[in-house]
Amino acid sequence: MTSPTTNKFSPEVRGRAVRMVLEHEGEHPSRWAAMVSIAGKSGCSTHTLREWVQKADRDSGRLPVTLFRQAAEPGRLSRINKESTIGRRLPCGIWRQGC
Repeated sequence: MTSPTTNKFSPEVRGRAVRMVLEHEGEHPSRWAAMVSIAGKSGCSTHTLREWVQKADRDSGRLPVTLFRQAAEPGRLSRINKESTIGRRLPCGIWRQGC
C-alpha cells in the first residue's frame, strides 16, 4: 500500500514543475533559487521539487547515478579516511618528549 502523500501531485504537475526549473534556472542566481520560486507557484515544498529535479537529472543522464549511490552509503568517506590514516600515524615522540 502506498502512502497517501505519494500521489498528492499528478505526473503532469511534477513534470511541469521540473521543466520550469530547468527552463528558468538561468534567470535566477542558482538552481536552488529557481526551485524556491517555482515551488511556491506549484504548491509543493522546495525539498520535494528538488527531489523531482534530481530524479529527472538521473533519469535523463545529466547526473551520473554513481554519485547518488555513493551518497546512499552514510559514513563511507569517513571509513575510507580512517582506514587510510591508520598506518600513517606519527610516532608520539614527535609531539612530545617521551611516550
